[in-house]
Amino acid sequence: MNKEIMTAITSIGIAQLLKVPLSERNNGKLHWASFFESGGMPSSHSAGVTSLATYIAHKKGVKTVDFALAAVFGLIVMYDAQGIRRQAGELTLKVNDLDEEVEELAGKNPGSYHEKNEKRLKEMLGHQPEEVLAGALLGVATGSISYWLTGRN
Repeated sequence: MNKEIMTAITSIGIAQLLKVPLSERNNGKLHWASFFESGGMPSSHSAGVTSLATYIAHKKGVKTVDFALAAVFGLIVMYDAQGIRRQAGELTLKVNDLDEEVEELAGKNPGSYHEKNEKRLKEMLGHQPEEVLAGALLGVATGSISYWLTGRN
C-alpha cells in the first residue's frame, strides 16, 4: 500500500482511538464502542483527508494537481461532515422524539410502543465545527510526521 493511503488510514485510526478517552471524559465511563462510531471529537473524516493533503503537499508541493485534488475533495468531505451529515443527525433526533410525542397525544405511555417495536435511528451522524477543526489539526500533524518519517526516502 502506498505511503499516502497509509498516512490517511493511520490518521483515521488515531482519531477514532482518541474518541474512546474523550468519550470517557464526557460520559464518565469507558465506552470502547465509540471507536467504531461516526461523529464526535475529533472528526476522523477531517483527519484522514487533511493528512492525505498535507503529505502530498510535503511530497509534491502545493502547486501540483495531486494536492489540488486532495485539498478540494478534502474540503468537500469536511463541509459534508459538519454540514449535511450534522443536519441529518439533528433531523434524526426529531424523528426519534416524534414517535414518543405521537404516543403522548394518543394517550399512551410515551416510549412504550417505540421501545418494543422499533429500533431508534442513529442520532450522532455528523460533527460540530470544532470537531472538524480538531480532526484537521490532527491530520496536518499526522501528515507532516508521516512525511518526515517515511516520505523523504
